[in-house]
Amino acid sequence: MRKFFICILFAMAISSCNSNKSQVNNMNVEGYDSFGLKISADKAISSSELTSKYDKLKIGDTVDVKFKSTIKEVCQNKGCWMKLDLGNNKEAFVKFKDYAFFMPKDSKNDEVILNGKAFVSQESVEDQKHYAGDAGKSQAEIDAIVAPKTIYSFTADGVLIKK
Repeated sequence: MRKFFICILFAMAISSCNSNKSQVNNMNVEGYDSFGLKISADKAISSSELTSKYDKLKIGDTVDVKFKSTIKEVCQNKGCWMKLDLGNNKEAFVKFKDYAFFMPKDSKNDEVILNGKAFVSQESVEDQKHYAGDAGKSQAEIDAIVAPKTIYSFTADGVLIKK
């Protein structure tokens, strides 16, 4: 019986540690709502400067960066990804480090500052269809996805959304 209670206590301790990891650091920072790691708004590069960095990357390369952009689209299921405008019909696909936080689903067109890792990746047909479904695309639009594509990706560890 004693071993049973020790196992229960151990499971509860592990469970409480894991739940802390996924908590959102949702606080106010200088006119912004903050998600993930606390970051500042200073020294963020523009979307066009980030595009220049992406153009120099190949699959497998990463660069640490903080940049400013506008949200084009947010996952409507959980807020677990977003697409950001980079200008010139280019966009960055953003996920959040360790899925530790999500974005508000109504944050489309909001100005954001992100900190994290920029990289170029190959997105499979299956993943494209999954994200299209998350975005609420029609079945015809989902069925039209037939080839993998190279995308500008970003893993954010901290995000500021302008109020």
